[in-house]
Amino acid sequence: MALIRELAHPRDEIMQTMERIYRYRMTTTSGGNLSIRDESGDLWISPARVDKGSLTRNDIVCVKPDGTVEGPHRPSSEIPFHQAIYQVRPDISAIVHAHPVALVAFSICRQTPDTRLFHQAHYVCGQPGFAPYALPGSAQLGQNIAEAFRSGADCVILENHGVVVGGRSLSHAYQRFEALEFAGKTVIKARHLGEVRYLSDAQLSQAQNRVVDLAPYTPPAATVNEKELRRQLSSFIRRGCRQRLLISTEGSFSARVAGDSFLITPSQRDRETLAIEDLVLVRGDTCEADKQPSRATLAHQAIYRRHPQIQAIVFAHPVNATAFSVTSSQFDARTIPESYIFLRDVGRVPYGVQYQADGKIADYVSPTSPAAILENDGILVTGTSVLDAFDRLEVLESTAEAVINARTLGPIAAMPAAVIEELKRAFLS
Repeated sequence: MALIRELAHPRDEIMQTMERIYRYRMTTTSGGNLSIRDESGDLWISPARVDKGSLTRNDIVCVKPDGTVEGPHRPSSEIPFHQAIYQVRPDISAIVHAHPVALVAFSICRQTPDTRLFHQAHYVCGQPGFAPYALPGSAQLGQNIAEAFRSGADCVILENHGVVVGGRSLSHAYQRFEALEFAGKTVIKARHLGEVRYLSDAQLSQAQNRVVDLAPYTPPAATVNEKELRRQLSSFIRRGCRQRLLISTEGSFSARVAGDSFLITPSQRDRETLAIEDLVLVRGDTCEADKQPSRATLAHQAIYRRHPQIQAIVFAHPVNATAFSVTSSQFDARTIPESYIFLRDVGRVPYGVQYQADGKIADYVSPTSPAAILENDGILVTGTSVLDAFDRLEVLESTAEAVINARTLGPIAAMPAAVIEELKRAFLS
């Protein structure tokens, strides 16, 4: 991954990242803390006992190497473990600590999520570590956590407490934190459905070694249609992140501009912060110069070439639908009329098909079969517009959540064949 220069001040980075974590309900008003170690050795950290939901840049505390504190508040009471981590890991420049419900569940069961659930989660997070319990804010807790980081872990579950994640920047640490929380939530949801399936070394390599080799080209002035599609894509990608249908490190969204050209999300960029100029224009076997398109570009291209009616494509990882992708449980859209009308019969794609350059992924979707479950890689949804694809994404995730919840109540009563035929005549003919 190319190094991205961090230009925001540590105060703003911490404030904005905490706002994001709190908005996603991955911590509470009083829980969690963030820090950045800058190039001079100063440690910037969130304050003690200040509402996480209304944090301002002026609330952020700076602790100098000599222990001098600058700011209107005391630093977080858990600063000892931040300092201990920085001492044993000079490669780490930022730390996220929070109490997301899924990872707290692992912490109180003395377990760690297996990141081999998804190739991207494993690539981003690696193998999480585990730190034994010690009093919050104590030197002993700092020693326990630092030892896990010293052993090579970048994400550490704290027994009966939460999680601590380190990174080369705060955005990098946040991405690891979010990916680990997503993996943890998916495991919990999937266990309602059946045995969870994990990836082998060969399968992990298959996904990670993908290469998109498109010649660069300088496109002409953007048409009104391209400008509108850039606006729609960036808006719906941001909405998808905020609804937890997409996460910062996973998923791709594209829209056909005309013929064999389409816009797509860039590779290895935080999805929620994408602006219209970050989207990459692909035309045939070329792409916009000085940009790196999503590694899923060839899969999007194959679908557009096979199906002229499809105008937008999403590869996404909403947690409930993704739970079906990591088990053998079959997703059935015959639950309520809206689900079947929007989704039809949702197929299943064997692991790795979407990573191949042979275009076979296009066999698994069509205008009459607009969505599919991707084994250990989320879901694929298509549509006649950006709005149509996003709407189907929402319906698929809502249906998956309803089915998982229903399984805790009793046997699921799917709509019978006669009802399905009636829906086809009324809405799909």
